[in-house]
Amino acid sequence: MVGNQEGDNGKMTQTDFDILVLGGGPGGYIAALRAAQLGFSVALVEAKHLGGICLNWGCIPTKALLRAAEINNLLHNAQEYGFTVENVRFDLQKIVARSRAVSHQLSMGVSYLLKKAKVSVFEGFGKINGKDARHKWKVLVSHEGKDSFTLTAEHVILATGARARDLPGLEPDGDLVWSYKEALIPKKLPKRLLIVGSGAIGTEFASFYRAMGSDVTLLEAVPRILPTEDEEVVAIAHKEFEKQGIRILTGVKLGALKKAPESVTLHVDYAGRSEEITADIIISAVGIVGNVENIGLDGTKVRVDRTHVVIDSLCRTDEERIYAIGDLAGPPWLAHKASHEGVLCVEAISGRKVEPIDVTKIPGCIYCKPQIASVGYTEARAKEAGYSIRVGKFPLIANGKAVVMGETAGMVKVIFDRQTGELLGAHMIGADVTEMIQGFVIARTGELTEAELIETIFPHPTISESMHEAVLAAYEGALNF
Repeated sequence: MVGNQEGDNGKMTQTDFDILVLGGGPGGYIAALRAAQLGFSVALVEAKHLGGICLNWGCIPTKALLRAAEINNLLHNAQEYGFTVENVRFDLQKIVARSRAVSHQLSMGVSYLLKKAKVSVFEGFGKINGKDARHKWKVLVSHEGKDSFTLTAEHVILATGARARDLPGLEPDGDLVWSYKEALIPKKLPKRLLIVGSGAIGTEFASFYRAMGSDVTLLEAVPRILPTEDEEVVAIAHKEFEKQGIRILTGVKLGALKKAPESVTLHVDYAGRSEEITADIIISAVGIVGNVENIGLDGTKVRVDRTHVVIDSLCRTDEERIYAIGDLAGPPWLAHKASHEGVLCVEAISGRKVEPIDVTKIPGCIYCKPQIASVGYTEARAKEAGYSIRVGKFPLIANGKAVVMGETAGMVKVIFDRQTGELLGAHMIGADVTEMIQGFVIARTGELTEAELIETIFPHPTISESMHEAVLAAYEGALNF
């Protein structure tokens, strides 16, 4: 819960700060905590939920739902491990309630951390409102049903995040057309589900709802699903999704949407044919737009490009002492990128020497089944960038731990610069790969070459051994395949 910073008499104890952070998501609250660590006086203005969309309506609750789907999968396949499990049933509302409880617990944890760090937290919507006589930024804070008040700060960090993008004619209505929010708190399981958009959000919801029993159709406008991932990884994902019973249509052009009392019908064109698909529910998962409205950017020099604030390598906008981080500042739209930007931004304000973010060293994780994780260049992009490359691949079917777990679908793929041995990219699909990708992230960040990776001893039996084998495959040859 967000609350005003007040003294015993109900009055605010402080209104002037060194740094004011607008937005309490994974970028904003981390920026506030780091600023407090460095000795700044800090205000954090948040309108709804500490932890932001990620913690309350994104990263965390979706993973809680996917954990339930994982358990459901295991129970329905228990016979493969020698168990007899009969009459498997689940209570959807209890699954949803657990997901919400996890988010609430972590949000309370963020509140505790901010209080411990003596960050002043204010409930409401903040809007930049010019400068005062000292040339400090004024921020007007308002909240429905409460009096507005003004805070001042030397520096303002914009961390207002983003929201789901709506397609014309496919706007969520909370009933038959869902956004991610409605998809996280279903009252009942849709028998027929249509998901528009096959990025991380779309494929994760496809995995959850299919595992729980919905008939799922996944639509994508471009020629392949997961368009930012490596093509070979996508091919495996496509095959595995279809094996699970997910219907996939790519190169789709959306047509008219017709609503009935308890169903929707969407006209689609694809592969030279037309079809009307009827479903109980449609989930729209077609990207995001930055929350740039009503935060006082008019009258400042802050530039906005396609709903995102333009920044330099140190998160500075074109307006002095105003910064932007996280989803508001553009892709990649990842919580860990936002958090890192929050730290970088505050440390730059403090005068510390900081290294600008290299987006090719930011890992991406998708928690569909099987999981997908990547860092750096795909094979196609490395070639487009002019690199002469060496590629190594290792299938999980040849990994002992994957066989033990019954999770043999997947592979590890690495791309090296042929001239220097630099690890340009790594791409993984399979069980627990989101927990393993950081090994390759460290290698890229530390500028390790194939020599260090080849000499690294990996524990046995682990799926991570496939990382070593993939590196060997690029050079001396894999030993176990």
